[in-house]
Amino acid sequence: MTTMTLQIPDALEKEHDETVQLIAAKLYEAQKLSLAQAAEMCGMKKWDFSAVLAQYDVAYFQYCAEDVIAEIEQFGKE
Repeated sequence: MTTMTLQIPDALEKEHDETVQLIAAKLYEAQKLSLAQAAEMCGMKKWDFSAVLAQYDVAYFQYCAEDVIAEIEQFGKE
């Protein structure tokens, strides 16, 4: 994993863990990170990270309706 330095307002210094969790959750939501990568970014296990996702109203499963339909159609072809 690469280390990145961000300049953030001093007011967030005390909220380090929460800030990292928010960033990880939103990167997961944007499909920039896998669940495992986002959890690792927070120093958590995947099953523990699900609570972080719920806290920020991010869906655990990142499927849109079209993806679900495509998978069902693909399953029907097998």
